[in-house]
Amino acid sequence: MKIMDNPPSTTFIDTKIEGSVVRLTLNRPEKFNALNVEMIQEIISVLEWTSERSAGRQNALHDVHGQAYLRVLVLSGNGRHFCAGADINMMRDAGANTPEENRRDSERLDRLFNGLWAHPCFTIAAIQGVALGGGAGLVSCCDYVVGAQNTRLALSEAKLGILPAVIGPYVYRRLGSSAFRRLAMQASRVQSDEALRIGFVEQIVETHEELDSAVQAMVDEVLTTGPSAVTLAKELTLGFDRWTGSDEALRQWTLDFTSTMRGSKEGQEGLSSFLEKRSPNWKPEDNA
Repeated sequence: MKIMDNPPSTTFIDTKIEGSVVRLTLNRPEKFNALNVEMIQEIISVLEWTSERSAGRQNALHDVHGQAYLRVLVLSGNGRHFCAGADINMMRDAGANTPEENRRDSERLDRLFNGLWAHPCFTIAAIQGVALGGGAGLVSCCDYVVGAQNTRLALSEAKLGILPAVIGPYVYRRLGSSAFRRLAMQASRVQSDEALRIGFVEQIVETHEELDSAVQAMVDEVLTTGPSAVTLAKELTLGFDRWTGSDEALRQWTLDFTSTMRGSKEGQEGLSSFLEKRSPNWKPEDNA
């Protein structure tokens, strides 16, 4: 059996693998792709399945059958809107749940957002319409975000008398302290131009066709980069985020990190290809 066989069965999301790129599409357009319990669990399952099949996690480009491991994950939403946040029925049920039940629901959400944020592939969000509450959380967990001109984002939880706590660490890391605090209190929708200004998104385009083109351009760019370097860049960043030691210890840690990467199979291939004036083995021929 090939490693890419038997992906998780899903109802509310679509998963399509194209070579080393996996495209995950939220597919509840009639509900504006609102997150219900089933969809959340499906996304978690797909994120875990694809993580184990990533080139960075496997430290290889292909499996024993020559099938490409995954290097890029593209997240999008079917229909007019990317994701309107939590499903209203799930929110209603939360009001009747016990504290223990609400805690379990929060733990499930944490697995969702952390699974996307820590995913070993380079993650791209392609968004349109609204990305509210948990939808904004999904956006914040991705490495690169391109949005249509009609995109509106909001940390809308305060409108319901609650807080964006579970998504908070990821939005905070993306926006910084002052913007996160303001948007969590304000809870109103951010227009696309402000979203670009404060770093909620990296690129805004006019049309859906331009959205697809912008995503493909970033996919092509990422595929010129070593997949293990992409994965370990996240580990490096997390190390900086959590560093509590001395500056001297940090410098030593970065020296160790660099030495390990230079001595790795990927590092040796990258340096050799540069000296030999050829493309590294991870770079697609059409990008050579």
